[in-house]
Amino acid sequence: MSPQVPDDARFLERLKARDERAFNELVRLYERRVYSLVFRMLARRDEAEDVTQEVFVQVFKAIDQFRGDAKLSTWVYRIAVNLCKNRSKYLARRHAGEQDELEAVAERVPLHEAKGVTASDVSRPDEAFDGHEVEAVVQRCIAKLEPDFREVLVLRDVEDLSYEEIAQITGLPDGTVKSRIFRARAQLKACVESCLGEKI
Repeated sequence: MSPQVPDDARFLERLKARDERAFNELVRLYERRVYSLVFRMLARRDEAEDVTQEVFVQVFKAIDQFRGDAKLSTWVYRIAVNLCKNRSKYLARRHAGEQDELEAVAERVPLHEAKGVTASDVSRPDEAFDGHEVEAVVQRCIAKLEPDFREVLVLRDVEDLSYEEIAQITGLPDGTVKSRIFRARAQLKACVESCLGEKI
């Protein structure tokens, strides 16, 4: 669920007037959710911290461009997703994508159970895996998804955004959003089952 933000005209006026207290409030309300999104997109804590800071720098610089056509939260997420895409391309060129710290994610930002990929959905012959281990496997599998699929899956099943909001954030048609989410869930479920099967 999106954070509760004072998404009214007066608050926007304060932001556009560069009111420091308004920006501090915006950061306080969004920082954890933006970090969660960015971390799951990039799978590296150091990069997630840097990009999260950059998101708010960009919000500060571009607030005059916000026209209110979408919710303020949607606009902030759009900035975060675009910065993640740019950073992912940079990291891929630098061959730095292998360094992943997903084992720490459960402590920093708990994962809401992904739809269709809960511990009870994954068939296995024993109960050798506790919730934390399954969660760590899910996190690693999310990181293995292609960026386009990971993006929509995180926005829908982790951030719990609507299809309409995801379409606004990504610029994709509704049908494409739904198709990618369906395929991402199928890929994630197959990956989780495969990983747990190898451990048994």
